[in-house]
Amino acid sequence: MDIVIVSAVIASLFLVIGAAEPLAARLRLPFTVILAVLGILIGSGAIFFLRTDLTDALNPVAEAILGLPISSNVFLYVFLPTLLFQATLGMNLRRMLDDWVPIMVLAVVAVVVATLSVGYALSWASTLPLVACLLIGAIVSTTDPSAVVSIFRSISAPRRLSRIIEGESLLNDAAAIALFGLFMGFVMMGVPDPRLGEALGQFPILIAGGALTGWLAAQVAVWIMAMFRAHELAMISVSVALPYLAYIGSEQVVGASGVIAVVAAGLTLNLTGPGRLPPQAWANLGEVWDLLAHWAGALIFILAALLIPRLLEGVRLSDFVLLGVVILAALAARAVVLFGLLPLLTLMRVSPHVERPYRTAILWGGLRGAVTLALALAVTESIWVPGEVKRLVGILATGFTLFTLLVQGTTLRAVIGWLGLDQLSPIDEAMSRQVIAVSLQTVREDVARTTEDYALTHDVVRAEAKAFGERLEQAVKAAEDSDDILDRDRITLGLIALAGFERYTILARVRERTISARMAEQTLLDADRLIEGARAGGRNGYQRAARRSVAYGPGFRVAGLLHRRFGLSRPLVRMTADRFELLLSQRLTLRDLDAFIEGRIRRIHGRRVADLLLELLARRIEMVETALDGLRLQYPGYAEELERRFIRRTALRLEEREYAAMREDGLIGAEVFTTLMQDLATRRAQAEHRPPLDIAVQRLELIRQFPLFSDLDDKTLRQLSRALKTRYVNAGNIALHKNRPVRSVYFIASGAVEVESAGQTWRLGRGEMFGQIAILMKKARRAEARAIAPTTLLVLDVARFRALLNRSAALRDAVRASAEKRGLDPNQILASADP
Repeated sequence: MDIVIVSAVIASLFLVIGAAEPLAARLRLPFTVILAVLGILIGSGAIFFLRTDLTDALNPVAEAILGLPISSNVFLYVFLPTLLFQATLGMNLRRMLDDWVPIMVLAVVAVVVATLSVGYALSWASTLPLVACLLIGAIVSTTDPSAVVSIFRSISAPRRLSRIIEGESLLNDAAAIALFGLFMGFVMMGVPDPRLGEALGQFPILIAGGALTGWLAAQVAVWIMAMFRAHELAMISVSVALPYLAYIGSEQVVGASGVIAVVAAGLTLNLTGPGRLPPQAWANLGEVWDLLAHWAGALIFILAALLIPRLLEGVRLSDFVLLGVVILAALAARAVVLFGLLPLLTLMRVSPHVERPYRTAILWGGLRGAVTLALALAVTESIWVPGEVKRLVGILATGFTLFTLLVQGTTLRAVIGWLGLDQLSPIDEAMSRQVIAVSLQTVREDVARTTEDYALTHDVVRAEAKAFGERLEQAVKAAEDSDDILDRDRITLGLIALAGFERYTILARVRERTISARMAEQTLLDADRLIEGARAGGRNGYQRAARRSVAYGPGFRVAGLLHRRFGLSRPLVRMTADRFELLLSQRLTLRDLDAFIEGRIRRIHGRRVADLLLELLARRIEMVETALDGLRLQYPGYAEELERRFIRRTALRLEEREYAAMREDGLIGAEVFTTLMQDLATRRAQAEHRPPLDIAVQRLELIRQFPLFSDLDDKTLRQLSRALKTRYVNAGNIALHKNRPVRSVYFIASGAVEVESAGQTWRLGRGEMFGQIAILMKKARRAEARAIAPTTLLVLDVARFRALLNRSAALRDAVRASAEKRGLDPNQILASADP
């Protein structure tokens, strides 16, 4: 075929893609539905002009359209890796972990249930062998969420709903294509009735092999990209190669799932890329992939739609009965999972609750698209598949796709409206009225100042002021009509607004590079949890999310166990250093929120709500400071190193701003500005490196570093090392209870504890001790000690402690100082230690 004609056809398809988006917005239909309709019209038109005698002038164009080299491999090896990879790069993975159960249920369980449901229903209603019916079930079980997600975003549906559907779409393609590969192999080998357990048993092998291949490919790619960090285009080029090499390597070399390999590669780059690549390069990489995915998604849809008229050739009346069976079985399988399995998992406290309207929208939003057509095309191309199987696969897969696009897709917006998902809640309605009233008050003040500054004509100002005043009166009246909002709801709305402003502040700090790219994702994740926590649970939900943002998660416990038992300290070092930086970033952000409460929330919701929010903010700041104190006491000096690093980054940002201002004012030329910015980039790269953190705890070396034992000889130190016992206490757990018998003295090897006694509170860190006063006074403990960081304690029994106290002057001085801090007589306490 002439390359000129092919190029002209492809360029024309891009024109169609460009026109489809505004047309979809005007008709209020999903973009993919418009593309499918246009593709069908183009394909049908080409066939019509070739077979009619009306004109021969358009025959070359029609032949070029129908002769485009469109095969299943084009979809699977060219377009699919692009779509999957971009989807993983744009996902908030840590936020999706909160809903991993419903996502996995929809992405894996629902695919298997739909495959079996459609397969056995078709086997009962047709003469096809079971394996061919299961193959059709696997083909139609993969969903294309682009239409429903675009509608959800256009109506500002809850983020959680879009997140569940996006997570499902990412993984269900992998599950469906893996099942397709299994059953396609059985069909090609002529196995009529495969052992289902054996077939599904190969499923984990395909997934594990693909995941490992994708992870390794991404690790190598990130290493290369980090080497090219000074060359942005080179990094983007490596990222473009990554999904294709991962897909081909997994499919052709390893024999595993290429889709899983691409997903694993994208997830790995998503998690590691922001911390190892320059922030601006990472942002530009994401923009490039957004554009590539837009083109790939549109092309795959319109090219697949071009094939629909050919796939439907030879359709019979009896085929519509089988199509009805496929539609009913697929919808029933999805409904069983959404309305049966998910609520059951919620009752078992395994899955978070997904509201019924959302489940209904997910059910009707399960549109099929280009992947289904591509898999059907792969079957029709195979010479090893029987002719009748190829015909029915093409017709049923195409017919089911058309049903979901033309019936479900065109009615989806109406269904969402019927469910009430496109309407603001009464609280949000009242909130919007309050915001409008306050905003118009501010605008009126600013307009008044503007008219004075520019000395505008009095008559013009008076006429405009009258019109604006009428609108303001209406807004104020509407706001007054909503004064019946409960204080509880006002608090909820205030917390949502506060968390939203916190998120905005974080983004601003990231752009200024005050908060590092490594911490950007985690801080934004915490802000999103605050928003959703406040929306779902009000004040209690906000406080739970706030506590979670400073808590030690299960990952810390696993990392601590690896460090203590196996000496693998790297995970604990990385997580501890991340926690240091995260807490410093949180403290930086929280300091800016009180002005927002005073300036905005007080005007919208009143003094009572503002004062309560200030109190909650003060508690959050106190929690962050407590967590930071625990780390400072555990690792003295490291927080100061991070704060110095923050100051250096801030200075570099201010320096960059000054250079840019001088360049705009013409004080320096382009050559000088470029040189200055290159030097600045070098120093910024150096400032981004975190100082090393040493968490190694060797008992004897640690004891030598204790100031309490500084005057002991080596023999005594070795005896003491053997006598001390180790105890680990997780953050938040009590290390020493009140009113318990006296048995031991505790020395802090690492970590920090907060001691409370007689209404006083003080914090102790590495190298300090507690419990000694109760032992020497021979009384029950009146103090309670709680770990505020993962803490390692060295425990010494009473007899050995008394013997050690008589031999160490430094230890006696420490006991004396401790007694004085508590307002006790140190001489009396030390006298009780004498034999």
